[in-house]
Amino acid sequence: MVEPGILLVDKPGGLTSHDVVARTRRAFGTRKVGHAGTLDPMATGLLVLGIEGATRLLTYMVGADKTYLATIRLGQATTTDDAEGEVTAHANADAVDAITPLQITEGIAALTGDISQVPSAVSAIKVDGRRAYDRVRAGEEVELKARAVTVSRFDVLAERRADGVRDLDVWVDCSSGTYIRALARDLGESLGIGGHLTALRRTRVGPFEVADAVEVDDLDGARTLTPAAAATRVLQRLDVSADDARDLRHGKWLRGRGDQLHESLAAAVDPDGALVGILERRGADLKSAMNMPGETR
Repeated sequence: MVEPGILLVDKPGGLTSHDVVARTRRAFGTRKVGHAGTLDPMATGLLVLGIEGATRLLTYMVGADKTYLATIRLGQATTTDDAEGEVTAHANADAVDAITPLQITEGIAALTGDISQVPSAVSAIKVDGRRAYDRVRAGEEVELKARAVTVSRFDVLAERRADGVRDLDVWVDCSSGTYIRALARDLGESLGIGGHLTALRRTRVGPFEVADAVEVDDLDGARTLTPAAAATRVLQRLDVSADDARDLRHGKWLRGRGDQLHESLAAAVDPDGALVGILERRGADLKSAMNMPGETR
C-alpha cells in the first residue's frame, strides 16, 4: 500500500512537470499523483507533488507565494518572452549600453508591489477552454487580460554585458500567478530595448524549499512529508481529541470552537499525530472543509 504524502522534487531543465509526475507515478507505483503548480520545461527547481490521499492538500498549497532566481536578458525580445522563442527584436548595441543603473532600478521599482500584469501569450491560461499556448501554436492571435499580482521582492544580484545585450540575475518573491518572463518582457519594454527570460529556477513554494527536494533520478525510495507535517507547515495546527477526530470524520461540527482558529482554516491533528483534515471557521463553529481518507499521519 502506498502511503500518502507530499513530495518535494527538484525539476531539471528539459523536462515538463508532467514528465516529473509520470516518473513519480512509476517510482511510487500509483497513478494518484498531482502537483501544486507547474514549471515550464526550460525552468528548474521546486515542484510540490501530492501522492495518494495527500493530493487533497494541494488545493491549500497552489496559492502560496513563491521565490525565483532568474536571468533577464535586456536588448532582445522573443515570441515567448523567454529563451525558447524566436528573437523578434534586437536593440541597437549603443541603446543597450546607454541604459543607466538608475533607469534599471526605476524600471524594476515600477514592477514591484501590487501590479497589473498581462501574462505571456504562450502561457497555460485557458481561453475558451483551450490553453493559450495551443492557440498561439495554431496561428491564432491571443490577447490575455491583465491580472493583479504582487511582487514583494525584485532584486538585482549581478549584471553581465556581452554582444549587445545585458543580463541581469535577479531574485523575485511574488504571489501565485505571477509570470517571471512577463516581468522580463515588461522591464525590457519600459527601457525601450526589449527583454526576455533566459533562465528560471524556483527555489521556494510557501514554506517549502528546493534545498529539501529530491532529484528526479532519486525518486525510488524517496521520503515524503506526512500529510500532518505538510499541512501544519501551510496552515495553523489545531490538536483535537480522539472524540473530536471521530466526529469530524463523520461530518459533525465542533460547536462553539471557532475562536480557536487564528485564520479561516486550520489543520486538525488527532492525538496519534494523524491529519484528520482541514477545518474552516463558520461563525462560532468549526467544520471540515476536507477530510483525509482513512487515518494518515
